[in-house]
Order: sequence, then structure tokens, then C-alpha cells
Amino acid sequence: MALPTTHIGGIEVSRLTLGSNPFFGFSHKTPAQDTWMRRYYTDERIYEVLLVAAELGVSFFVSGTNQRFADLRRRLEGETGHHINWACTPAGDDLKGLKADIDRVKKLGAEICMPHTSWVEAHLRIAEREVAGITEVFDYIRQAGMIPGFSTHRPEVLPISAEREYDAETFILPFNVLGFLCPVEIEWQAHLINHCPKPVIIIKPLAAGRLTPDPGLTFVYERIKPTDTVAVGVLSPEELREDVALAADVMARRPAQYDLSYTRSKEHMAK
Repeated sequence: MALPTTHIGGIEVSRLTLGSNPFFGFSHKTPAQDTWMRRYYTDERIYEVLLVAAELGVSFFVSGTNQRFADLRRRLEGETGHHINWACTPAGDDLKGLKADIDRVKKLGAEICMPHTSWVEAHLRIAEREVAGITEVFDYIRQAGMIPGFSTHRPEVLPISAEREYDAETFILPFNVLGFLCPVEIEWQAHLINHCPKPVIIIKPLAAGRLTPDPGLTFVYERIKPTDTVAVGVLSPEELREDVALAADVMARRPAQYDLSYTRSKEHMAK
């Protein structure tokens, strides 16, 4: 089973991408679940998932500036030879702070550098149809030898970037059937993704665990471009195996094959 790939700024990446929120305690649900995730996800448990990613050909990871992942990524490549390309999302209170975090991204070894939505939204000027200061930021990223892009929750950034001819090679944007963290109707979100001339990295396809993989991934893959990729967070190696198999079926337009979750209340339906 080979995962389809796409290219971002000349780098080949798998069209199923490994997200990072569960690993680092961002559940998008409750503080209690955040706390549990941070306690549960030791480096060794994250590494178990990365080993399965290497086995299945998942070659892309999206996260914030994170030394833990940089260390695990280096270990994975040393032990298996599998290289995971990294899209890292620096942030900062101001331009100086953002540049300092971009310097950290460079030091950690990420190939793709995408200012986080917290910085982008603070500098998005809708009336002027611009992201203030982004040209200087992207120039700084290029000078550091990385590929620039936008991480945003605001779909307006996609057409504004095209109009302004910003040097963005890719965009991170939420998209899911529930509209979770999507500020406009999902039809509009899909429209803007499909009219974006650059690859889009879809996040929250399962609405942070509110959807099961079949409806979640099927909906997204059927409505994005063949050049886009989808980042999914997982809780275990088993979940990654399920998601990869399902995504491969959906992208190949095959009927998805997977086991149903079973409980005693479904016993009469299973006979």
C-alpha cells in the first residue's frame, strides 16, 4: 500500500500527514484531556507512532516549534533511514519575537516554515486586503533556507495571498464536515481550497476527534485538490494504521475496508 504524494516547494510529501496536537496536549476539548495527553505521551509513545509512520510511508509532520519532535525525528531517521519532512509554525508577540522563533525553526531543521495563525490573524488587514509585514517575514524565511507558507484559520488569507503575490508555497487551513474551527460555511471553505493555486495542508479533518475516520477523511479527500494533503492527529499506532488504510482507499476511489467498532448493544445487528 503506497500513499499518494504531493509536492510543496519542490519537496515530496505524503498526502496523509501526521498532526501533532494529541502528542503535545492540545485536545480542543477540555483541560482535563489536555493534561492526560501531556502525561500519557512520553517520547517513547510518540516514537511508537513515528515508527509506524515510517513503515507506512507517512513522510510529513505539522507542529509548532518543538525540540522534542526534532529529537525524535533525528532518532527515527538514524534508526530507520526514514525522513519526515516538517512544516513548523513559529509565533511571536511581534516581528522581533516571530523572527526569533523562525531562527529556532531553522535550528531544529524544519524544511517548511509557516507563521502560526495567532501571528497571521493579528496582522491580517481585511479592508486593505493584506497581511501586514508578511513580505519581510517570508524574505527572512527564504534567507534561512526554508520554504515559506501561511498557517491560518482565516480562509480569506488564501485569496489575499494570491492577489498580493505573497511568496507562500502552501497554506494550513481547517476543513471538516462539521465546520469545526471553520469561520465560514464548509462549501465556502472547499471553494477557496480548490481555487488556491498552491497546495493546502488540511487540518482538523476529524474535527479534533469529534468524527470517526470514514466520514471525516472521505468528506475531505473528495473535496480537495490532488495537490493538497491532510494532517490527522492520532492517539496510537493502531489509529495511524486505520487512517492510512482508509485514506489510501479513498484516494484510490476504492470502497473503504475497515472493521466496525463493536459493543454488546450491536450484537443483534452482527448476526
